[in-house]
This record gives sequence, structure tokens and C-alpha cells, in this order.
Amino acid sequence: MRKLISFQFLTLNGYFEDAKGHTDWASQGADQRDFAVSMLEQENVVLFGRITYEHMIAWWPTAAAAQMDPEMAAGMNNADKIVFSNTLQTAAWKNTTISSGDVVAAVQHLKKSPGPNLALLGSNSILTQLAAHQLVDEYQLMIHPVAIGNGHTLLGGLRHRLPLQLISSRVFSNGVVLLTYIPSAKNIPEEAR
Repeated sequence: MRKLISFQFLTLNGYFEDAKGHTDWASQGADQRDFAVSMLEQENVVLFGRITYEHMIAWWPTAAAAQMDPEMAAGMNNADKIVFSNTLQTAAWKNTTISSGDVVAAVQHLKKSPGPNLALLGSNSILTQLAAHQLVDEYQLMIHPVAIGNGHTLLGGLRHRLPLQLISSRVFSNGVVLLTYIPSAKNIPEEAR
């Protein structure tokens, strides 16, 4: 069965974006960038919701992205991508498929089908739905050394407890900390099973 990995940027006070939907508080050092490139080299299929997809397509296919970060741009542009949307009609970014309808059913099907692992970038509303159905196998959280006044919390709207087990941690040179968790089978409420 394919594994689903969620990759998220977070502030110290738990926000994945500010109140206006911006993530300009996130920083990236060279070793952090190398980690991101290595993740793309693992040939995961990259998953997005529509909003995250629109943020990504506004940058990665551009000449400026190719000039500033050629390896990462090539990795993002060449990766197979699925965007979950009931409103998008066409995908302008190469190697992108649109999946409409029930996100949970689509991911359940993807996980059972052959192929590389799946990596969900951002897309908190989709993450929350998938987490509620125990479809996320690994949570990679990049905690940035910044707190912001207000914003949107990760997994906002989750209706049950989500116990996790820390399996690894890494500190990058700019103070960003990567925490990797897997779901813990113990203490999952009955309604979530």
C-alpha cells in the first residue's frame, strides 16, 4: 500500500498561514532546501488542494523560479501532481491531474493502487479530512522560529483527538526544526476508528 506523507510549515504558535493566507514568515536555509530537493527526488506523487496549487503554479513554472532555484523548480515541475478541486476545469502545470469529487474516497483509492508514495503539501482543509479518516501515514512538520499575531491553525476543525508518536527530529542551520510523527494506535477515540 502506498504511504501518504503530509508536509507542513508552521509557526511556533501553530499557524500554517497568517490571517490573510500568507506564508511569507517562512524562511529557508541551504540545508533545508537540500532536504526539500531530496524529498522531491524520492518521486512521490505531489498532492494539493486548489488554493495551494494556485500558489505553487504562480511560482514554480516561472523563469524566475528556474533561475533562483533550478533544482527545486525542475523537481516541482517534473513531479507528477494531483490537485483536488471541484472548480478547476483544466490544469496548466505539466504532469498535473485534477481530481474532483470525494477527496477521502480518491485518496483511499490512490493508497490501494500501485505506484510511488503520496506527499500532501500544505492544503490544510484536505489534510484535516484525511487525518479524520486515518489516511495520513506520516506528518512532517517544519516549525519555523517565528510567532505571528494571528492566522489559521493546522488541523482546525478536527473533531477528535489525533494521538501521534514522534519518530525523528532534525534542526536546520536557520533554526527551523523538522518534527516527523506517525499516528499512534493507542488512545484513538472509538468514533475515529
